[in-house]
Amino acid sequence: MTQTITNLPAAALALALGAAFAAMPAAAQPADKEKCFGVALKGKNDCAAGAGTTCAGTSKVDYQGNSWSFVAKGTCEKTASKTSPTGFGQAKEFKEKKA
Repeated sequence: MTQTITNLPAAALALALGAAFAAMPAAAQPADKEKCFGVALKGKNDCAAGAGTTCAGTSKVDYQGNSWSFVAKGTCEKTASKTSPTGFGQAKEFKEKKA
C-alpha cells in the first residue's frame, strides 16, 4: 500500500507534464519546417490530425490523409503522396484516393 501512495505524486506529475506538452503552441514548430499531410509512411507520422491517429507514430497506413509529418518549408506540395488527389502532400488533411 505504501508504494501506491508514494507513486501517486509521480503519476500526477507525469499526467500534468503530458497535458502541458500536448498543449504546446504552434510556435514550437521548427521555423524551417511545415506540416505536410499524406506523406508519412505507416507508423512514421509526426503527429495526429484526425480519427485513427493520436500522435507521433500512430498512422495506420502509408500516405494516410489525416496524418502529417514535418517537411522542409516549401516542399510539401512537391512531395509525392500516392493517396492525395493531386499526387502530392497537402497543407490540410484530405480523404485518400485509392493508391
